[in-house]
Amino acid sequence: MSGSVFFLHMAGAVALLLWATRMVRTGVERAYGNVLRQRLRRTLGNPVLAALTGLALSIALQSSTAVTLLVGSFAGLGIVTGLSGILAVRGAEVGSALVVKILTFDLTLLVPLCLLAGTFIFMATERRQWRQFGRILVGVGLLILSLEMMGEASEPLRQSTIVPLIVGYLSSDPITAFLLAAVVTYLFHSSIAAVLLLTTFAARGIVSPELGIIMVLGVNLGSSFIAPMLTRSSPPAYRVVPLGNLLMRGLGSVVLLIAFVIFDPTLERLGSDPADRIINAHIAFNVIILIAGIPLSRLVLKVTEAIVALQSGGSKEEEEEETALLPHEASALNDNALDHPQQALANVTREAVRMCETIEYMLCRILELYEKADRKSIQELAALDDTVDRRHAAIKLYLARITMHEMTDEEARRCQELLGFCVKLEQVGDIIVRNMLAHVEKKMERGVEFTDEGWRELSNFHASVLANARLAFNLLVTQDAQTARELVMEKDRLRDVEKETSRRHFERLRQGTEQSVETSSLHLDTIRDLKQINSLLAALAYPVLEERGLLSGSRLKAV
Repeated sequence: MSGSVFFLHMAGAVALLLWATRMVRTGVERAYGNVLRQRLRRTLGNPVLAALTGLALSIALQSSTAVTLLVGSFAGLGIVTGLSGILAVRGAEVGSALVVKILTFDLTLLVPLCLLAGTFIFMATERRQWRQFGRILVGVGLLILSLEMMGEASEPLRQSTIVPLIVGYLSSDPITAFLLAAVVTYLFHSSIAAVLLLTTFAARGIVSPELGIIMVLGVNLGSSFIAPMLTRSSPPAYRVVPLGNLLMRGLGSVVLLIAFVIFDPTLERLGSDPADRIINAHIAFNVIILIAGIPLSRLVLKVTEAIVALQSGGSKEEEEEETALLPHEASALNDNALDHPQQALANVTREAVRMCETIEYMLCRILELYEKADRKSIQELAALDDTVDRRHAAIKLYLARITMHEMTDEEARRCQELLGFCVKLEQVGDIIVRNMLAHVEKKMERGVEFTDEGWRELSNFHASVLANARLAFNLLVTQDAQTARELVMEKDRLRDVEKETSRRHFERLRQGTEQSVETSSLHLDTIRDLKQINSLLAALAYPVLEERGLLSGSRLKAV
């Protein structure tokens, strides 16, 4: 096999690995992401639970970077402390290393099973959660298949005359090997893919365990740069956790590299197989950093916050003031575009997307206030509704000015769609603030708590509504008929869920559960409000379906 053919086969295998990992991650996020986020928020207060939760999330999402970004956003919003966030990321890195270990077992039989089952489930139902479960199974099957492809593609390297020279040079120059692994990992944006590639080479006798361990340390350095680079333009508070992970994991990899080169320890305790030694070294490294991170996390947090403050170049008060002003000052509604309706409508779409972002934040935040609320948080959320109202009023006025110019039928239709879209967004904001926020205040004043089952029902219902909201917001831009169909079908599904939730709630009332009696009105009113929000969001799909002839005239049966 020529060199170009080898690189083509190996590049294809790595590409499939990265794509399969992404399929699994996006499937888990879409199907279970909201539930995972809610559980993450509840467990991050305890350092031990934070690390364990990060570990579990990393295994589920197949990416420690995704967990780092998620936890970093929670820390930026003030939902969790920076200390808990750093410890959760430490656990996530261990989880990511365990994923590599799991994938090295002989899972060949799972390839056809996962592909068949996943494809059947995805194509046999329209339910979003089941379709995403099918997507996860297909992703797992492709992931295992990519590992087989990598093994087959690397087989000819055993007979290569050039590879021993390259490997020999890297073995004699550990710093170059370390940095090369870091760069490759950063380009992959996946430590799992990089370590699996190394283990494949080690299993074929191409890379020695000693060189493999040095490069594994480089993998950890490269991986620790990914999240800080992805959040480099985010507000300062969002950058603390990713940067703290870089300090711990990045510096830890450098320190252990120096110790490994100087002391040249025996590798017998890491296993007898070369591939096992590399994987076990990867796991051991992240466990060591986790253990060391527990006593050092406070110091790392202080150093990180100081670095972020220096990078931002201003006081925290100034940053908060600037962040608070940005949503009110910036606007996409450019008066110069009014003479060109198509461009002006594009500006309205951009402004409507900003309304969607505010509504999504309000919808996420309201459930957090049901768990833990204070006057300041309630006032801050109420103020966001004023922002939504101002944007809505500005968009209505701008659309009215657009209609004063000559438009095509398509432009006139889009104008009406955008107006209806923004009206419904404004109504969703009103329900969150005027209804649900009032429930939060009532719950806080009474000092009552939902039963575990009741809270689980509310959380799951809220998670479904939030997922549908994101579908609706995507629909604003994509105008995709399949997304519109899924949104309307979810409306019907949630109507059945609401009936079942109410039935179970009244069953608890009949059993005389004290907590259910105390929170009965709050429970039922919240479900009703969430259902109303979902109905408003589902209505955004009707214009798309109607345009394509996919909407019936009436749901009434003929008599």
